Amino acid sequence: MTGRSRGVGGSVVRPDGSAKAGGTFVYAGDLSAPGMLHARTLRSPHPRARIRRVDTAAALRIPGVAAVVTAVDVPGVATYGLIVADQPVFAATETRYAGEPVAAAAAVDAPTARRALAAVEVEYEPLPPLVDPEVAAGPGAEPLHPDGNVFREITLRHGDPDAAGPVVVEDSYLVGMQDQAFLAPEAALVVPAADGGVDMWLATQWLHSDREQIAACLGLPEELVRLELAGVGGAFGGREDVTLQVHGALLARATGTPVRIAYDRVESFLGHPHRHPARMWFRHTATEAGDLVSVHARIIMDGGAYASSSPAVIANAVTHAAGPYRVPNTRLDGLVVRTNNPPCGAMRGFGVPQVTIGHEAQMDRLADRLRMDPVELRVRNALRPGDVLPTGQVLGPPLPAREAIEAVAARPLPAALTAASPVTARPGGRGAHADLARVRRGVGYALAYKNLLFSEGFDDSSTARARLELDADGRPVATIHSACAEVGQGFVTVAGQIARTELGVDEVVLRPADTGVGSAGSTSASRQTWMSGGAVRGACVAVVDRLLARVARRLGLPPEVVEAPRRSLVITGSEIVGAETGTRLTLAEALAEGPVEAEHTFHHRRTTALDAHGQGDPHVAFAAAAHRAVVDVDLDLGLVRVVSMALAQDCGTVLNPLSLRGQVEGGTAQGLGLAVMEELVTVDGVVTNPTLHDYLLPTTADVPALDFVALTHPQPDAPYGVKGVGETPTCTATAAVLAAVRAAVGRDLHRVPVRPVDLVDLADPVDPLGGAPYPGNKAAWRDGTRMSGG
Repeated sequence: MTGRSRGVGGSVVRPDGSAKAGGTFVYAGDLSAPGMLHARTLRSPHPRARIRRVDTAAALRIPGVAAVVTAVDVPGVATYGLIVADQPVFAATETRYAGEPVAAAAAVDAPTARRALAAVEVEYEPLPPLVDPEVAAGPGAEPLHPDGNVFREITLRHGDPDAAGPVVVEDSYLVGMQDQAFLAPEAALVVPAADGGVDMWLATQWLHSDREQIAACLGLPEELVRLELAGVGGAFGGREDVTLQVHGALLARATGTPVRIAYDRVESFLGHPHRHPARMWFRHTATEAGDLVSVHARIIMDGGAYASSSPAVIANAVTHAAGPYRVPNTRLDGLVVRTNNPPCGAMRGFGVPQVTIGHEAQMDRLADRLRMDPVELRVRNALRPGDVLPTGQVLGPPLPAREAIEAVAARPLPAALTAASPVTARPGGRGAHADLARVRRGVGYALAYKNLLFSEGFDDSSTARARLELDADGRPVATIHSACAEVGQGFVTVAGQIARTELGVDEVVLRPADTGVGSAGSTSASRQTWMSGGAVRGACVAVVDRLLARVARRLGLPPEVVEAPRRSLVITGSEIVGAETGTRLTLAEALAEGPVEAEHTFHHRRTTALDAHGQGDPHVAFAAAAHRAVVDVDLDLGLVRVVSMALAQDCGTVLNPLSLRGQVEGGTAQGLGLAVMEELVTVDGVVTNPTLHDYLLPTTADVPALDFVALTHPQPDAPYGVKGVGETPTCTATAAVLAAVRAAVGRDLHRVPVRPVDLVDLADPVDPLGGAPYPGNKAAWRDGTRMSGG
C-alpha cells in the first residue's frame, strides 16, 4: 500500500496483527529478566472476616523464598483506587470480599512462591457477609467500610415527574455479573532501579493513573516510577484498576531483584472488578398514539467491596435510563452500594448495557399494549438533535437514532430453519437433538445511545509528540510518541494513518507507550481515537507549521508568509509546494537542516457535573446503535441459538473500515454472551465459577456473521469528524437477543443471562444479587421502600 492509501480512511492492517495471529507477539505475561523472581498473591477465602494475626516466618524459612510482604510493609499510602482511594494494598485488619489480597511472596520459581503462600499463617475471624445491596443500603445496616455502604446515589428529575399518560407499562429486571474475561491474565515485570525507583512493564489501560497510585503507595515521587506498556491481551475495562502493580513493586524493592508477577485464570477472575449486577424497575407511560409521556426508573447496582469506578457507572446508568427517546417527564433514581461481593467497575458499555435491557423491554411491552409495531414505536419516539435530554442537556448533532433502527429493520431476514438445515443449525447443535417441531424462532430489536469520552466536568486531555526527520538513508520518517494504551482498539494503526495524512510521509514509527510523555488518559469511554487521535493530529499539524515556516525563511519569503506559511505553502505527497511563490522542494530537502518536533495536548469541550436534581450538561457527545437479533429456541430444553445479528451504528467519519469491523463484531459478541451465557455466579459472596470451564464465553459456533451498516455522519467538534465505536454495540446486543427470545417463547423474561430454567420452568428464578428469589421481593423495592431506606 502507498502512503496515501495507508492514511486516514484506508483499511490499514494492524502492525501487530501478524504476530498476534501467528503466536509470536510478546504479551506482558511473556516478559522475563535475568535472575528474576516469581511472585504470587495470597487471597482471603472469606467474603468478610477480621484478621487476628498474620505470620510470615514459616514462609520465609522455605529455601528459595526471597520475600513476603503484607500490609505492614507498605511504606506509603495504604490504599489506592481509580476514583476513591478506599482499597487496601493488603487487607490489614479486615477482609471485605473473598479474594482480597492479604500477602504476596517472591521466590526463585512459581511453585516455591505458592508454597510460601501456603505457609503464611493467617488467623481469620469470619463475619457474616452482607451481600444484598438493598439490605446494605437500608436503615440500620452495619457499615462495611469507614466510607459507608453507599458509593453514590443520584436523583434525577425532569419536567413534571408526576405526569403520566393513559397507557402504562411497568416491570422489574435483573442483570447478572459479567466478567471481562480477557484471554491474557494480568502480568507485570518490575525491575528495581539504581535511583531507588522502579521500572515496570505491564498490561494496563491507563499508564499515568497507575503511576500515580503506585507512587503514592510506595511513598515515592512519581518521576521515580516509570511505566511502559507491555503487550495487552484484551481489557474491556478490566485493566483500568490497579491489581498486581503495587505488590510486584514492593517485592522488587524489598529484594533488589527483578520480579515477574502474574495471575492464573482463577486469580484473574478474583483480581479485577467486573460488570455491575443490577436490579431495575421501570414504569413507562404514553399516549394512545404512542408518544412517550414519562419514564420512571429505579436502579440499584451492586458495587462490591470497593469503589473502583462505581460512582461514574451509576451516573451513566441513570442518565441513560430513559433510552434514546424524547421523554418530557422523568423520575430516575440510581444507587450503587458497597457489599461483601467482589468489586465491580468498568466494563464495555459502562452502565448503559444494563439499563438498555430495561428500557428496551419496556418499549416492547408498550408496543404490545398499543398494538403497534415495535420498530414503529421506536422510530416515533427516537431522539433528534435539538431535543432536551432528561438531564436538561440539549442533544447536539448528529444522532441518527431513527436512521439506525430503520436500517436494521430493513435488512433481509435469515432463511427459516427446515428439516434440510444442518443439525448444527438447531439449538444445542448435534448433541441436543432438538425436535424441529418444538423449535420456535423470534425476532427482537434494541435501540440505545452511549455517551462518548469522560463526563461530568472531568478535564479530559491527551498529549502526544510528533517528530519528522531523515533516517540513515536520507528518507523522511515520522516518529509518534503517545502514552495511549493499545488494548486492541487500533490506536497503533490510527496513529500512523493520521501521521501519514498530515505529514505526507510513508514511514511512521510509533514509540512504545510509556510515562515518558504526557498522559493520554484511559483507553476507555470510547475516547482514544477522538482524544489521542486529536493529540497526534495536533502535534503533526504543529510540525508541519514549523517546517513550512523554516522553508519560508530559507526562501526569503515575506514575514507574513513565515508567520502563516499555510497561506502559501502546502505538503502534497512528499513535496512542499507553493503555487504563488513557485516553490517546489522535497520533504527530504526541507529536512536537511535537521528534525522538526512538536508536542500537543488535546482537550474536548468542557462538561458540567450533575446538580442535586440530576440536571446539567454532563456528556461530551453520544453515539447511537440498533441491533436486530434472530434466535431459535428449543422449547423442551430451553436452549437458544442466535441465528442472525444485524447492526446499524452511528460511527462518525470512519478512519479505518477494517478496524471498525473488528470493534463492532467484538462488541456484539460480548453483548450476546451476556444475553445467553456469561455470568459470574456468587453464593454468599464467594465466586463459584472462576474458570473458563464454568464461566462460558461465546465461541465461533455461537456468534453468527454480523450484518453491519455503518452510519457515517461526521461529529462536528471531533478530529476528522470521528466517533468512538467500541462500546455502543455492546449496549444493544444483549437487549436485542433478549427481545428475540421473548418473542420466540411468548412470555415475559426479566433476567439476563437467560438460562434454560427461565424458559422451561425447571426452577424458581434466582436473584443474582443475593436477595430473595425473584419475583418474591419485587414489590418490596418496586415502590421504593428498599431504596436507600425509603
